[in-house]
This record gives sequence, structure tokens and C-alpha cells, in this order.
Amino acid sequence: MTKPQEVDTAQIRARYPDVFDRPASARLATPAMIAAAFAILIYGLVDLDFSPSRFFAGLSQLGWIALMMIPPDPGASLPIYLQALGETLSIALLGTTLAAVFALPVSLLAARNIVPSSILRFPVRRFLDSIRGVDTLIWALVWINVVGLGPFAGVLAIAVADFGAFGKLFSEAIEGADQKQVEGIRASGGSALHEIRFGLMPQVLPVIAGQVLYFIESNTRSATIIGIVGAGGIGLQLAEQIRVLEWQKVSFLILMILVAVAAIDFISGKLRFAIIGRRAVA
Repeated sequence: MTKPQEVDTAQIRARYPDVFDRPASARLATPAMIAAAFAILIYGLVDLDFSPSRFFAGLSQLGWIALMMIPPDPGASLPIYLQALGETLSIALLGTTLAAVFALPVSLLAARNIVPSSILRFPVRRFLDSIRGVDTLIWALVWINVVGLGPFAGVLAIAVADFGAFGKLFSEAIEGADQKQVEGIRASGGSALHEIRFGLMPQVLPVIAGQVLYFIESNTRSATIIGIVGAGGIGLQLAEQIRVLEWQKVSFLILMILVAVAAIDFISGKLRFAIIGRRAVA
């Protein structure tokens, strides 16, 4: 049996002083951040009037509502609910499509490899950030006061909110594209427009299509939420039934939303996989 080799701790300490001789500020940084986060949590619970007794007392009310939802029953309103669901899907699809169409040319101006000058690129990026920083629900409230109640306000809310998000995502996809194809077109005498059309777009369009499909799925839920504030769709019907305590109709509407979202998720997943597959084969 071989004798275990002795470890020279002094030599190891001398070789790695940053590990063994860390300053007190570095050693106390992690405990201090944990303590600060815990203090903020406690302050938030007190400031927001969090009450465990009220929470557990409300569970009985939640159980009663769940029992009242069974069985789901649309009554005589099924045609109205189907029309409202179709309206919600139309809001999500049209709003997302409009946002993608208008965001694509703007994203070119925000991409570093298209507009090298930070002076020109900076205001475009900040413009997209300012639009993206406002939630879809707030845009819905704004457009309801501009164009009135109904699905048109919902389409505009989703289009404006997604315009900022698409602009950022598209510009990042363009910046991440391989420059070899662009350099080849440039070497063959192509113009800057040819570099974008034949060098960048074939690379980023599959990525952009996948992002658009994902947003259509996500915006189906967003269209339901903004419908509650008056932007049309099934959300408006859901809010009305909750207001009059028709819990069986509420559960039926929730099931319709879940089925629609699951179907869109399945279809968009298949389409995204097909797009990525074609891109890999190419």
C-alpha cells in the first residue's frame, strides 16, 4: 500500500492567495445580500398587508367556487362563446402579424451590423425599449379611449406592444447572423441591399418565423386578458359571467381558452419544428 502524499497547504495558499485570503468585504458580500433580500421580503409582506389567517380563511371560499363550477355548462350561449373565441384568436393573429411586419424594417436600423453608427442606432433602440416597456394591458386601456371598445382596440394594443419586442428580437437575430455569406456577396460586387436580401434574410427568417409563431400562442392569452377591460373577445364574456356569478359558464369559458391555447401550442410547435428542420437540411 502506497503512503498517501502529504499536501503542502502553505504552498497552495501561496499559489492561490485570492481563494484563501479573500478580503472581509468579499466574504461578507453573499451573507449581506441574503440578509438584505430577506429584509426586503419581510418589509414587502408587512407593507402589502399579507395575512396568513385571511389566506387560509379564503380557501373555503375558493373551494365553494370550485364546486359551483362543476359541471361546466354554457347554457344557451355556446354560439356567442364560439364567436367570442374566434374573435380572440383573430385579435392575437392580426395583432402579431401587424407587429412583425412593421418591426422587421425598423429592426434593421437597430442592428449593429446594418447600422454601425451608434449615434443613428441608439435612438432606434431606445424607441423600441420605450414601447416594449409598456404592458399590453396598458396599451389596451389607451387604445380603448382612442378608438372605443371592441376588438379593434385589442388588435392595436397587441400590435404596438409586440412591435417593441419584435424590434429587439429581430435586431438581435440579425446581429447574430453569419457574416461569411454577406462578405461573399460583397466580394462578388453586390450592393448593401443585396447583402441584406441574399446574405442576412435567408439566415434570420426561420428564426423570425419561429418567434412570430411563439408570440401568436402567447398573444392568445394576452387577447383574453385585454378582453376583460373591453377590448373584445372571450375575455369580455368571461368578465361578464364572473360579475354575475355564473360559475358554470365561467368554467366552460376557461376550458375553451385552455383547449384553444393547447391547440395553438401544438400547431405552432409543429410549424416551428418544420421551419428549423428545413433550415438544418438547407
